[in-house]
Amino acid sequence: QVQLVESGGGLVQPGGSLGLSCAASGNISIINDMGWYRQAPGKQRDLVATITNGGSTNYADSVKGRFTISRDNAKNTMYLQMTSLKPEDTAVYYCNARGRRRGLIGYATFDSWGQGTVVTVSS
Repeated sequence: QVQLVESGGGLVQPGGSLGLSCAASGNISIINDMGWYRQAPGKQRDLVATITNGGSTNYADSVKGRFTISRDNAKNTMYLQMTSLKPEDTAVYYCNARGRRRGLIGYATFDSWGQGTVVTVSS
């Protein structure tokens, strides 16, 4: 099994900044794609940003220019730096990772989610 643990959420004022981390652990062989998603109250879970193993990134239009996704492959950790935060960024933020893990016999793919961390943007 591969576990993901997010950290760094909290309360921040509009216009402020906040950083999130997502650490993966388990019998990981390789993590291919990682991503951040968010779910606001009463809404569906939406993509925020993704990053490939090679560092290619993709962002939702709503966060372009304000959020930066990055990862440290040696540490199996992904980050999300959020700036110029708005009240509409308030949500539970989830990290996702997909790749290959070592099993009892050979390898298997995985698609894991973290438990979520709450980000609240309010004055």
